[in-house]
Amino acid sequence: MYEPEPGGGMSAVTGHVVATLPEGAAPATGNWPAPDLALIRLSAPADHECVYVSERPAGYYGDGKVLYAGWTELDGRLQMLYGTLTVEGTIGTWSADLQLRLGENDLPDGVSGGPVIDPLRGEVIGIVKSRARHARGGTSIGLEQLRTLPVPAGPLAAEHDDLYHSVFQAHDRYHRDRQRLPDARRHTWVDVQRRLGARPGRTLTPEERVQLLGRLADLPPPASTHALLDILDALPDFQAPLPRPAPRGWRDGLGALYESARDDGALDLVLDYAVRAMVAERPYVVPSTQDAEEALWDWVWQAGQRLGIRHRRGLADQRFRGMTARRPGHRRGAPGTGRRPPLTAQPAVLVELEQRHWEPDHCDWSVSVVPPGKEARRLAEAAQAPLARLAEHLTAALTEAFRQCDEPGRPAVLQVALPYSLLGRLSADDWRLGPDAPPVGALRPVVLRCSDRDRLAEDDAFAEDDGFGGEAGFAGDGAFGGVPAADPFDLEEERRARWRWLHSHRAKAEVLDCDEGLRKPVPPLEQLRGLSHGAVPVLCRYGDDRYDDDAVALARIVRGGFGVALWRRRRGLPDTVCGEFHRGSFDEIAGPPSAHRLPEVVHDLRRKLRAGRPETFWAAGVSLLYDDPHQPLPGAGDLLEAP
Repeated sequence: MYEPEPGGGMSAVTGHVVATLPEGAAPATGNWPAPDLALIRLSAPADHECVYVSERPAGYYGDGKVLYAGWTELDGRLQMLYGTLTVEGTIGTWSADLQLRLGENDLPDGVSGGPVIDPLRGEVIGIVKSRARHARGGTSIGLEQLRTLPVPAGPLAAEHDDLYHSVFQAHDRYHRDRQRLPDARRHTWVDVQRRLGARPGRTLTPEERVQLLGRLADLPPPASTHALLDILDALPDFQAPLPRPAPRGWRDGLGALYESARDDGALDLVLDYAVRAMVAERPYVVPSTQDAEEALWDWVWQAGQRLGIRHRRGLADQRFRGMTARRPGHRRGAPGTGRRPPLTAQPAVLVELEQRHWEPDHCDWSVSVVPPGKEARRLAEAAQAPLARLAEHLTAALTEAFRQCDEPGRPAVLQVALPYSLLGRLSADDWRLGPDAPPVGALRPVVLRCSDRDRLAEDDAFAEDDGFGGEAGFAGDGAFGGVPAADPFDLEEERRARWRWLHSHRAKAEVLDCDEGLRKPVPPLEQLRGLSHGAVPVLCRYGDDRYDDDAVALARIVRGGFGVALWRRRRGLPDTVCGEFHRGSFDEIAGPPSAHRLPEVVHDLRRKLRAGRPETFWAAGVSLLYDDPHQPLPGAGDLLEAP
């Protein structure tokens, strides 16, 4: 239902829902869970003005007042109405269920789904979600939450494959083209902006802002959120924190700059960003892409006349370098180069779990993004999550982290850091981030790390709590595994040496607990340390627990300096012929030229296993320890003070 113009009468057009957030959610007690957004594709054109949707971060809303608008039934007739609400705070945390809490006025029936508007800037910033049951006001959802719409699997093939980019590219082109109409009679958004006298800084005029957004919308979108974050991170004068959800399109990146663009000296920052967008790698190209790049450069050069000659020369040099780097054979990871960047060149997503020993079936968790060569950046954390429902608690944070790190056709590695007591018990690769989602291990490489390695090096005796209510005891008299405790420095140096060798030479699988199908105990620590640096320990029958020290077999391997190990979870499984597992382990571990590719090898096995490939059935339940000593976990080695 809409009104083409004030007093013009009501019209209606049908449509159908093409996406919902959250996906597949059912209303609980009559209330849809946040973010409670839907995209509806109209079945026919609608003759009315397009509202302007803000590209700014969610926190940018006037001076604490917003407008709402919608339709309600009065005296048996549909009537359009609007009013003022105050912003009284937020509900939820950083994640996708963030809502604004609104007050002051009543929200009548029917306005849910209507726009929430920043009156000072004339921009739609959200959608009315609900009204309070026992008070005035209600809640709204920021439209930036649409950035969490699913990303199409694999490289984009065409503009309309990605709903988010399709909608907002059309939006920005509309407002650019609407401003160009020579015989327009109705005010444009730019006209309204001039009357309001407001803009997100003094860098761009309203018309410049619309023209720049329209030209950016003519380009193919960023190759990925990760690629866009790289561009923002490379801007020399950009220091503002990134909004959440992270930017996804060129307009979102421009909106993120407004925190820095608060004075007239920020024009060079905006133009620098525009040139980087112009020369960025493309997920696809269309016949108009080259013309769009040239049009954007013309705009940049014209706007750059307000800068000095040094800045203009810098922009021209940056354009030349960027266009040169995109020539065939120079594009990163381009088809035909015969090279793929190593895993270490891509950010990883890190989940850290801390077991609550007084509550063994619960844990505290955090999710971080780990850029290559930089410190981890924490996105979210929480306490007291049940281990049995851990994936449910991690879903929102992991979804955002993956979106920030994934590249087309190249999903980020998920690292899960666990205490040794959970190392062989928790199947992180089986986590599902949604009711109908496949296991995360079938979608991306999943590797495990030991978070309390340093404590293993200090303890001479310990008891293992398996995290599921059982406790496996093992102790040595001043020794670990029946041998004198080694110097921690020597162990760490040995660990680094093993890692260097494995990542420079082919590895060799060493099955430690099985000999031609006959179960045997894992060797003691001193024998493990005597294995060659090219050895990757493999446990065939982990979980059988036939020997007194089986429960600490993985801890012993970690203590022995091994950063790479493979095992399969067999808890509750009957004895089976294990020849295929032995052969498969030998072949897959020795196949790559170095251990760099082992996370991808295991991911490929899980993907094929999910697809029902019989030749990979031997790999069911496989886990991979891949714990880089050159990438310490956050806080590793910190000195603790007594409370």
